[in-house]
Amino acid sequence: MFSLRGRLLASYALLLGFTLAVMTLALLLFLYAQPPNPAATYEKLASIARELTGELNIANPSAEGRPLARALVSSLLSQLNTFAADNDVRILVVNVPNRTVLFDSTGTLRRGDSIPLNQQTYALPLYLRRVFPVQAEPIFGSFRDVNGVWIFTGLIVVRQDTERSALLLAEPQPVQSWETVLARFRDNLALPLLQAVGLGLVVAALLAALISRNIARPLQRLGRAVAAVAAGDYTERVSASGPQEVRAVAEAFNQMADQVHITQQAQQDFLANVSHDLKTPLTSIQGYSQAIMDGTAKDSKLAAGIIYDEAARLNRMVVELTDLARLQAGRLSMQAQPVDLGALAVAVGQRLAVVAQKKGVTLHIEAPPMPEIAGDGDRLAQVLTNLLSNAVNYTPSGGQVWLKTQVNHGGVEVIVQDTGIGIPPEDLPRIFERFYQVDKTRGPKRGTGLGLAITQEIVAAHGGRIQVSSPGAGQGATFTVWLPSPQLSTVVRGRRQLTRKDANDS
Repeated sequence: MFSLRGRLLASYALLLGFTLAVMTLALLLFLYAQPPNPAATYEKLASIARELTGELNIANPSAEGRPLARALVSSLLSQLNTFAADNDVRILVVNVPNRTVLFDSTGTLRRGDSIPLNQQTYALPLYLRRVFPVQAEPIFGSFRDVNGVWIFTGLIVVRQDTERSALLLAEPQPVQSWETVLARFRDNLALPLLQAVGLGLVVAALLAALISRNIARPLQRLGRAVAAVAAGDYTERVSASGPQEVRAVAEAFNQMADQVHITQQAQQDFLANVSHDLKTPLTSIQGYSQAIMDGTAKDSKLAAGIIYDEAARLNRMVVELTDLARLQAGRLSMQAQPVDLGALAVAVGQRLAVVAQKKGVTLHIEAPPMPEIAGDGDRLAQVLTNLLSNAVNYTPSGGQVWLKTQVNHGGVEVIVQDTGIGIPPEDLPRIFERFYQVDKTRGPKRGTGLGLAITQEIVAAHGGRIQVSSPGAGQGATFTVWLPSPQLSTVVRGRRQLTRKDANDS
């Protein structure tokens, strides 16, 4: 397997190679679409023109010094035709000011025909420029006739009169071919591209090293932290550094480590609490059973009653654990029926009013009829009973407990508030954990520590939420259960639609 640096370098090299291939193809297509470079034709025709000037003495065509146009006698024309045939070129004599043809070796253009000369600026190599007569001025360019485009090299013979004639040697414009295109590319562009590739590979290697270092270091720290957590060090955390994706992984790991630490702590508390809660009733059952068997129990009926109560407590703990497991797994069936939480709260409050009165706690019930919700009445009664009984049990004599219902945010809320022992801030995040109890000094009369965990799961199964707040120890606590109501949700949606319609109409 390649390292991160190797993979980055390979990806950069692949991208660079692909880019180079696209650039090379684009350049080749561009060169192929361009007309061929006429420089080679210019120089070839210039060499032929040098022979022509030496052979025919074009610079001084007549003893009388007549201009070239007036020296086109039959003998000179014959010589030009012969020279053109021998060198496979086209020779023209043109009156420059008028752009008219005086002679054409091919006969395509007749005397007096106009010729569209497209002159170009070109500097001949020095070795060719030196051989031309001083009186001859070289010209270069192209023209088009019925046979296509022709490239020419010419000599303008300057005389003292106003007449200026040009002797042109022409060849058809070369046809573009891939061989010439590749040759031009090799001669002019191949080396710069190779240099660019070399520089690109160096830059790619540096970038791969830099980026891999920036990514690899946080990942290496994360790997060491994972190993530490796997070894049991749940306090290990990593700093969020590097690219955004790596920082997201680091933050996710820290959140996971926090959750694992909380879960591990909850598991330890669970084992400690279960062992304690099992040890106490089992010790009582074992002790009183032994006393009955030995005949030392003063009141066998009382001893049997204690054994029965402790066994019932164990059975209740097992049932609650089973219910909690089923709720968390989503396997506990719920019978959804219309439920009035106001009426349900009044019924639960009336059942617990006797318990509150015996303890000297004042119970206030403010539960008017509420819009119906879809839920399991028995499970919701279990939720209210647990919350209200906890409020009464954890409120000292002379305290007060309130049970309220109200409509809020498209649903129905049930509020259980007390003036009891309260919940310390450090205990609030763990109040719904299994077997977690704020009051750890209640001895054998402690609950199972499963009630709030079961309550939270039942509320979540109904699509609701439960929240707890407390100013602190000795200042009471408030539990709020919110459950959605189909009736209220329909009303809220209708109001929103009317609001949007009014906004659109305005």
